[in-house]
Amino acid sequence: MAARHLRTRRFSSPAAIAATAAVGVALAVGGTVGAVRLTSAEPPAGPVAVQTTPSTPAPTSAAPSPTASASPSASLSPSPKATASPKASRTQAASRSKARTASPSPTAKKTSSPKVVDSGSCGASFYAEGQMTANGETFDPNALTAAHKTLPFNTKVRVTNPDNGKSVVVRINDRGPFIEGRCLDLSRAAFATIAATGLGHVNVRYEVLG
Repeated sequence: MAARHLRTRRFSSPAAIAATAAVGVALAVGGTVGAVRLTSAEPPAGPVAVQTTPSTPAPTSAAPSPTASASPSASLSPSPKATASPKASRTQAASRSKARTASPSPTAKKTSSPKVVDSGSCGASFYAEGQMTANGETFDPNALTAAHKTLPFNTKVRVTNPDNGKSVVVRINDRGPFIEGRCLDLSRAAFATIAATGLGHVNVRYEVLG
């Protein structure tokens, strides 16, 4: 049996080469188009996140919070319009711009001591009987009064007991005493101021005040 030898055909003509190339290109294009169709038909693998940009700009300042409007300091602070009143533009008076000095404290008014127009020493007694005085007054043994023989009524006399240094100022409203050696007859209250009433009478020094 005779062996067969396979031979490969070779297309040596240009028309055959061009036809072969056209077939290859068609096969390549057809495979690509099919792959594209298969890919576009598949559903997406997962949710697609879409980011949108707001069309209007965000406000520049936030609305005031309730706590800021309810605070006492914010509600009590004056507005700029309130401070721009005409009174605020007035200047202080020139007299008030001077430094103030402390006013001097009031000093006690000095009273001059009464002038002594006459003085002397004599005996003094007292009386307490209710009667009319020589100047028409009702005698009051509790008042600081005295009787003298010649001094004008309402004359003030300072009577001092030299034994203890106590003194009293009496007003002359009566006449007396009519006993030798005595020049003053004091009311009971006046005598008790300088001596004990149990003594009855004492030697005193008197000063007539002008």
